Amino acid sequence: MSDTLQQLADVLATRRHGDPDSSYVASLHQRGLNKILEKVGEEATETILAAKDAQSGAHDERQALVAETADLWFHSMVMLSHLDIDHHDVLDELARRFGMSGLEEKASRTLS
Repeated sequence: MSDTLQQLADVLATRRHGDPDSSYVASLHQRGLNKILEKVGEEATETILAAKDAQSGAHDERQALVAETADLWFHSMVMLSHLDIDHHDVLDELARRFGMSGLEEKASRTLS
């Protein structure tokens, strides 16, 4: 998975300063953080709705959830790129949480 994320990060870095008329990524960056955040929110909502539909277990609905999650991850990566945050920081944070219960991890965030 991290190879795919690295490839995506590389493409996003290349397209970030590209021509907004020929690159969706460049157009998002040109429109600014608020537009990128709007897209993340939109994709999060679509992912939630697809997850509700996927409960039926039907292949098409499950595939729609996979597609919406990919859109959410993509736009989250654009957001990180715009803020000059490396996706490895997120992966490192996830790795840090291994071996820790979710309740313990949540409690540690409220203390710091």
